[in-house]
Amino acid sequence: MHASTPASGLRPLLREGRLTAALALPLAAGQLSQMLIALTDTLMVGRLGVLPLAAATFANNILYLPFIFGLGFTTAVSIRVSQARGAGNQPAARAALRHGLYLSLVIGGLTILGVWGIQPFLYLFRQEPEIVRAVPRYFLLVAASMIPALGTMAVKSHADAMNRPWVPLWILLAGAGLNVFFNWLFIYGKWGAPRMGLDGSGLATLLARIVILILMLRWSMRSPSVRDWVPTHWFRTLEWESIRDLVRLGIPTSVQLLAEVSAFVMATLLIGTLGPAALASHQVAMTCAAMVFMVPLGLSMALTVRMGEAWGSAQLGRLRSIVTSGWALVLIFTLGSAQVFLFFHRTMASWFLTDPAAIALTANLLLVAAAFQVSDALQVSSAGALRGLGDVKVPVAVAIVAYWGISIPVGWWLAFPRGLGVIGVWLGITLGLTITALTLGARVWRMTARDAAPRASH
Repeated sequence: MHASTPASGLRPLLREGRLTAALALPLAAGQLSQMLIALTDTLMVGRLGVLPLAAATFANNILYLPFIFGLGFTTAVSIRVSQARGAGNQPAARAALRHGLYLSLVIGGLTILGVWGIQPFLYLFRQEPEIVRAVPRYFLLVAASMIPALGTMAVKSHADAMNRPWVPLWILLAGAGLNVFFNWLFIYGKWGAPRMGLDGSGLATLLARIVILILMLRWSMRSPSVRDWVPTHWFRTLEWESIRDLVRLGIPTSVQLLAEVSAFVMATLLIGTLGPAALASHQVAMTCAAMVFMVPLGLSMALTVRMGEAWGSAQLGRLRSIVTSGWALVLIFTLGSAQVFLFFHRTMASWFLTDPAAIALTANLLLVAAAFQVSDALQVSSAGALRGLGDVKVPVAVAIVAYWGISIPVGWWLAFPRGLGVIGVWLGITLGLTITALTLGARVWRMTARDAAPRASH
């Protein structure tokens, strides 16, 4: 194997940037569409007051852990289906989707049992008593929605690997609109529906996610370009080797995602001890930052594919241009979005909240998020590039040290001993993300050097 000679100048960067952006567009749009349900829930529950929004934040942040764990396995579905498509192996693609759905069912079922089991012990999380009292039914409803949510992600991963991302995107967008309608019905008791408040939002999420999964499955079984690649018999005997294969692929991705997300959950629990207003402000600011993050996440997914393609075809001279163009794209986007946060932070906070103190606190958090999102975009794009090179173990170690060894301890110290409150927790998170971005960025830069690239696979 030998590295091809990289072209010099700006032209290869522009070419690679165009190709990466074209691939990232539907992937980022798909990630954004999935965030719309969380965004609309935050908007509509926020109108009920600080306490319901704080209760929803508490429940959703705990449930985010099993959801992220399940995403590792849906990523494995995408890998196996794309490989099977390249080899023209339809049975392998069918098996990957079928067993991916089985794993989604298992993870979702365990989530429901876990939530039901911890109901009597919610006080151990040291949240405000009124938050604990408001949570139980909403918690169970959203936990039940994990089954269709993860099932949808498995089908979407299959469609993305088949290079058919657009119809699932429209289905997800329609589902987000349906969620708004169900929220309107059940939160406020419209058209004769019971007025359920926060519990109505949980029911709306469950119903919307069930409809989305049904539509995704129906499309995949009817689409001429996909139907030959999906199972014809969904309930055949389990193929344990296929399940073990998905587990082997999914575990490393899940661990890396969990290292970061669990740190965010811990940060949320720390903030919850500061009271409902702090927790509600954190939720609103995090929702805004998460919406922005979906674009860099889509670019990261595109970098994984493009770096893997260049590595697999021995075009090693392109690796540096691909990753550099990816960094340029995420910087252009996040520097622009940071400007929006800097100039419109108070206006954005008022979209979600009505309490003046909560609006002021959220506006301050959005100022921190202006720096937060730049570091987050650079670290996720570097992690995606490394994944394309098959480098997964070191990023996991970096994530564990940066988030659990630095972000949480520093955030706690700034929030409590130093008295900065929720701002201190966010500064700790920003520090961990910045260290991760610098460390992974330096690693991918070394691995894409022409003399280092051949050693990247070892």
